[in-house]
Amino acid sequence: MNRWIAAAAGLCLAMPAPAETLREAIMAAYATNPQLAAARARQEALAETPEQARALGRPTLSADAGAGYDRLGYGRAGSASVSAALPIWTGGRVPAAVRAAGEDVAAGAEELRDVEAAILEGVVTAYADLLYNQQAVEVARVGIERLDAQVAEARSRFTLGQATRTDVAQLEAQRATVVANLADAEGALATAAAAYRAAVGQDAGALSAEAIMPAALPADREQARRAAEAANPLLLRQRRAVAGSVARIDQARAERAPSVDMAGSYGRGARLSAGDMRTYDSAASVGLSLRLPLLTGGLVPSRVRQAEAVNRAERFQVDAAMREAVRAVDAAWAVLGAARARLDATATGLAAADVALKGVRAEYGFGLRSTIDILVADQSFRGAQLAVASARADVLVAQARMLRAAGRLDVDAYG
Repeated sequence: MNRWIAAAAGLCLAMPAPAETLREAIMAAYATNPQLAAARARQEALAETPEQARALGRPTLSADAGAGYDRLGYGRAGSASVSAALPIWTGGRVPAAVRAAGEDVAAGAEELRDVEAAILEGVVTAYADLLYNQQAVEVARVGIERLDAQVAEARSRFTLGQATRTDVAQLEAQRATVVANLADAEGALATAAAAYRAAVGQDAGALSAEAIMPAALPADREQARRAAEAANPLLLRQRRAVAGSVARIDQARAERAPSVDMAGSYGRGARLSAGDMRTYDSAASVGLSLRLPLLTGGLVPSRVRQAEAVNRAERFQVDAAMREAVRAVDAAWAVLGAARARLDATATGLAAADVALKGVRAEYGFGLRSTIDILVADQSFRGAQLAVASARADVLVAQARMLRAAGRLDVDAYG
């Protein structure tokens, strides 16, 4: 890979320094992306559900008070009471609810990882697209400068009788074509810059063309498959969903079990009539209450069967998620391999096109080459430059897709 990096850096473009790196773009998006912030907030809300489930097994305390006025001569009256309840035995309802909520939180965390990976993949794609368009604009500008010099030389040769008007016209036509290409490239650059701004949250400067190999990238396809089985967020989320469905089966079955609560209350009343305050004796009570479901009309068995069916469906979904994870890894690995091979080939082609253009120019000076040869060599060189830029962008996108499929695309992937 060092060979094509050196070739691309030396022959393709010279970007202004300091250039913005891919890691800087990822860090900016990670800190400011609103979609990611919304996903984090939803996960924080989901994280409260286990605490809410635990609250069902904890003591509660409440106070009640009332006051009124009677026009028939009894005057004002009021009462106040305090009540407390303590669940002693819930038949397994609370532990099952806590387990189900905990698995939901864990599944939500994996879904948050996938949202994060999707956003970062979008950042890499926007970065690669903008980088290519910046290079396309630069290629066209340099090509116009090169053709300007070539046109000037052809005109001088025409004045001296060493070239024809046709030679000059051919070069001028080529320059006009490159000018049109520059206009298209600048339009595409503006569009790519807008997409980058939306993904990263800030305007981009000159992007760095230096490709950094992510340390977390799998070395081969088998390693990528193993990584996906262990860390693919969608697969892990589905496994958590299975565990949650098992807890919900226990929760449904617990509705058939008895429950025991301890309850107590204390209250007192008073009446104000003709300026005299009269209080009533206080009242207090404490006791145990037992609830034993005897007949539910088939509701509880139906809920149990429903939970069991959901559990079977979730287990099937694990198999489907596994297949999808393997498919995504295999596809990403194939695309990455093709992108790397294309980058190596285009870098070799760029080096050859550079040598050919220099040679044709030198031979043209000695009258050994025609204007057509110059035009063909120049067009081939610019095409090779764009091919390298496109292949580099494809490699960046393919790497991000591979990391996401393997469950390794996070803020530290390009660290």
